[in-house]
Amino acid sequence: MAIIVIGGHSRSVGKTSVVAGLISALPEFDWTAVKITQYGHGVCSANGAPCDCATSDHSWAISEEQDRGGKSDTSRFLIAGASRALWVRTEQGRLAEAMPALRQRLESSQYVIIESNSVLKFLRPELYIPVLDPGTDDFKDSAREFLDRADAVILHASDGHRVSSWHGVSLKPVAHRALFKIHPPRYITPEIADFVRSALSKGAATAQN
Repeated sequence: MAIIVIGGHSRSVGKTSVVAGLISALPEFDWTAVKITQYGHGVCSANGAPCDCATSDHSWAISEEQDRGGKSDTSRFLIAGASRALWVRTEQGRLAEAMPALRQRLESSQYVIIESNSVLKFLRPELYIPVLDPGTDDFKDSAREFLDRADAVILHASDGHRVSSWHGVSLKPVAHRALFKIHPPRYITPEIADFVRSALSKGAATAQN
C-alpha cells in the first residue's frame, strides 16, 4: 500500500482541492481517498452535528461516501475519480481509537491519499505534502509539529509579505524541500502531478525489487 498525506496549516487553504486535483490528474492510480476530521467539544463524531454526549460510542466514526453529487468533500473525491472515499470523524485527540478500524478498511487498497496532519502520528506515508497560504494567519499545532516531515510544499503564490504573520513558526525545516506555487482556483500543476507520480513509481519499483 502506498500512502500520500496532504496536510495544511489551517482550514480553507485548499487541502480538499489538492486531494481532488491529484486524484483527477493521476487517474492511472486506483485511489482510496480519506478525509479525517477532528471535532472539538460539543460536536458529535457520529454525524458532525451539535451534541452534548460524551459516550464512548460517539468518540469516532467512519463512513464510506456513496453520493456523487459533489455536496461533500468526500463526494468531490469520488467525482474526481477515486474508487472509494472514506470520512473519518473523531473527537479532538482521539484519532488513535479510530486507526485500527481505518487500517482494516484500507487493507485492500493499493493507493491511498489522506487529507490530514494528525494521521502522521500513526503512519509514515510515501509522501507528506502540506498546503501553506501566507494569506491565512492561523497555523495549526499539528501542521507545525510535522512540518519537518514534509517531502514538498504547496504554497499559495503571493508577494510573501504576510509570511511574518506566522508568529513562532520557522519554515527552515522545508527550506530545501521541493516547492510548488499555485494560483487558485488551480490547485494542481503538471509539476506537482509529475512529482507525485515519480514518487509512487519509484516506490512501486523498490517494492518489486
